[in-house]
Amino acid sequence: MTRPMSRADACPALGTPPRLVEQSMARRKLVYEGKAKTLYEGPEPGTLVQYFKDDATAGNGEKRDVIDGKGVLNNRLSEFFMTGLAAIGVPTHFIRRLNMREQLIRAVEIIPLEVIVRNYAAGSMARRLGIEEGTQLPRPIIEFSYKDDSLGDPLVPEEYIMAFGWASQQEMDDIVSLALRVNDFMSGVMFGVGIKLVDFKIEVGRVWEGDFQRLIVADEISPDSCRLWDIETGKKLDKDVFRRDLGSLKDAYTEVARRLGVLPTNTASMPKPTLIN
Repeated sequence: MTRPMSRADACPALGTPPRLVEQSMARRKLVYEGKAKTLYEGPEPGTLVQYFKDDATAGNGEKRDVIDGKGVLNNRLSEFFMTGLAAIGVPTHFIRRLNMREQLIRAVEIIPLEVIVRNYAAGSMARRLGIEEGTQLPRPIIEFSYKDDSLGDPLVPEEYIMAFGWASQQEMDDIVSLALRVNDFMSGVMFGVGIKLVDFKIEVGRVWEGDFQRLIVADEISPDSCRLWDIETGKKLDKDVFRRDLGSLKDAYTEVARRLGVLPTNTASMPKPTLIN
């Protein structure tokens, strides 16, 4: 995405009445469609509408299914986490939830990296290093992968990131700081409901406020992007349920939402908006 904002349009939709926003989005323009979310042009300059799909994928899209209600749960959970982060001073792209499947968000220039924070060995780290899954790491470890599905989102060192101009040294310092603050918040929240935050990934984007640029947390935070294990039983409550055929993905996500007190009353499907050219 290109540079989204200027001094005049930093985020006017923050003050737009919700009814006017919803009316203006009855027909909208597609901006980007990913595996789990779709982005549409927002009602005001500098905004987008993020639609959460029911699609579940694994292995960079090699395994696919549609899980009815998954998008509704992820929308509500991502709202919960983004709102909580904002409350402790961590900037995010989230403006507000519009309905069961959609959020109004700030447009950002995404840095082409997945920022992975690991508290316990699991998944690819456990396989790469021959560490037993569930081993607590001596401290949170941050890894970076280059966002490119065709390449399998390869891990990249900071030297590559700066050499290829994906982010500057100052931005890398800021990204690490953001990631650790998110980890502190998420770990505490999940521990409070009996869930271990094994690892998670976030994306970070650039926004402009006047002539000043800063980095904010973007994309989503949900069981799609975290590994969440029940503290007592070790039961997986994240997308590994789908990756490894461990049961019902919807039941796992529903359990996370129930413990956090954000379980939607209705997860019925909602049609996509009408697109315009």
